[in-house]
Amino acid sequence: MEKMPSAYEYPDYFAPYVNLVPQGDRIQILRDQMKETVSLLSTITDSESEYRYAEGKWSVKEVIGHLIDTERVMSYRALCIARGEKVSLPGYDEKEYGANADFDKQSLKDLLDHFACVRQSTIHLVKSLSEESLSRRGIANNSEITPRALISVIAGHELHHRNIVQERYLNL
Repeated sequence: MEKMPSAYEYPDYFAPYVNLVPQGDRIQILRDQMKETVSLLSTITDSESEYRYAEGKWSVKEVIGHLIDTERVMSYRALCIARGEKVSLPGYDEKEYGANADFDKQSLKDLLDHFACVRQSTIHLVKSLSEESLSRRGIANNSEITPRALISVIAGHELHHRNIVQERYLNL
């Protein structure tokens, strides 16, 4: 799957994520990202992963948990729309999800393993979708979107948060 989504395939508020994703095979990009993110975050300790760069900000563990939750939601939306779902899919409140998840009580290793499993599941889903199903339009969070766009949102969302972790948490 190499085709970039067109701007009409997703709402404007997803453009910053979609625009972060380079041209190329989306499946390979998702694979490479998983390896890069796990490799980067495996270099820190469990206690370092509980660091917050400012009051009220998520810890690194909570960022990983947010990536997991968001990827699950976006992949579910992609699956539903690809399969022809006509019902409007609900939004979700990432702050509420994070507040109820207890990510800081989990080990960094468990969170990274969880992230890798979710990413592998996303990759298998993407590999199974035809060009026709990737182009289907559905409604999620009151906005029209395609599975192709959702896959780019997943990749761009991860890049966005990895960049923040590198700049604000790891000072890279």
